[in-house]
Amino acid sequence: MKPYRNLWMLTAVLLLSFGINAQSYKLNNEASNLIIDGTSNIHDWTIEAENTGGILITEFDDKKLEDIEKLEFTVKAKSLMSGKSGMDKNTYAALNTDEYENITYKLKKVNGINKISEDNFEVKTTGSLMIAGTTKDINLNFKLKNNNNELVLTGEHKINMTDYGVEAPTAMFGTIKTGEDVVVKFESHFKK
Repeated sequence: MKPYRNLWMLTAVLLLSFGINAQSYKLNNEASNLIIDGTSNIHDWTIEAENTGGILITEFDDKKLEDIEKLEFTVKAKSLMSGKSGMDKNTYAALNTDEYENITYKLKKVNGINKISEDNFEVKTTGSLMIAGTTKDINLNFKLKNNNNELVLTGEHKINMTDYGVEAPTAMFGTIKTGEDVVVKFESHFKK
């Protein structure tokens, strides 16, 4: 009798999981953008990341986002560009880019998924963010839009750089001082 019960349970599990489909996506650097907004005692500033990469593995049941199995995101630290070579040099020194080439985010867990509309979801996550060799857990919330063969993640997150041991860069012999807080804004396009 027992083998039949096991067979029935296996069939039930297969039927229940039939509609759930895990899909793997790769970050499209050309279509994506990530900017960092900051302040100083003189004026606000913006830096843009020119070289990003990542992978996203999701589970959809029909068109409903059920889970995110994996989300990894990488920024080449020396691809952060402000358009001002002096500022870029100070940024690379503050981030110690010779030793720590990448800034990375790795998903640890999904805390919640809220469906906004048929193809749009709000996602709450916890993950580890590594900057200049220091790793901290952060709560990262973003919107996810399902565009057939492409998923687009958008959001922003405030970071205090001193939490990562990064000293706010200065310029002009210390007369220009940047603020400790920066806001990272992203629109990340992941394609199959």
